[in-house]
Amino acid sequence: MKIKPLLALCRISNLPTVWMNVLTAMVLIDHAVPATVQWVWLPVLALALSAFYCGGMVLNDLCDYQWDKQHQPYRPLVTGSVSVKTAVIIAITLFLTGFILVALTPFALAGLCAAVALFTTIAVYDVFHKKTAASILVMGLARALVFVVVLMALTGEWLQWVLIAAVLQFLYTLSLTFVARYEHMRGKPYTGPVIPRMIAGMAVVDGILLALVVAPVWLLAGITLAVLTRFGQRYVRGD
Repeated sequence: MKIKPLLALCRISNLPTVWMNVLTAMVLIDHAVPATVQWVWLPVLALALSAFYCGGMVLNDLCDYQWDKQHQPYRPLVTGSVSVKTAVIIAITLFLTGFILVALTPFALAGLCAAVALFTTIAVYDVFHKKTAASILVMGLARALVFVVVLMALTGEWLQWVLIAAVLQFLYTLSLTFVARYEHMRGKPYTGPVIPRMIAGMAVVDGILLALVVAPVWLLAGITLAVLTRFGQRYVRGD
């Protein structure tokens, strides 16, 4: 089996936006409660949330298999480059990996409760997003819960600025999802890669918040990860 179809199935090119979400949550935690963050957890949580994201993308393609046959025939399951059985195994493995990694964190129980909420939200969205327009709210909630998982796993407490970051990504994801749905409703694609650029823009949103709240240099981190996302999208579609 070739590697590129697997990367496309997981929409791996979008992962830098998840990494920026995790980084933003940790920087804001450290800003609110100095010297409490152990940065060794950054790669652990980045990998955990990446696993949840990729698992959600695989589950999305499994749920959309019939729809993709008509509207997105290039998707790996439809082309047969990845079998349905393989996709099921990959999705289960990714979600289990995410839970195991969260279970290693300092506040494992709180983190796992948030991870269960994230998994449930992902599953609800994947199953129902083609059936109701209200599912865009669920999509926004899934992105916001990335921040909550990090917050709970590392502190077990609610911190204002992390929640504000989550709300901002919730609102941004709503706008992105609405624009994507409108593209489908109008029956023709936008001029230029509007959706991929908006996906990459998630990292910039975090960077702007960190620049305003913590230090301007963090905007550079957001821009860097947005550029990395766009670079990845040149080789693996993220929409």
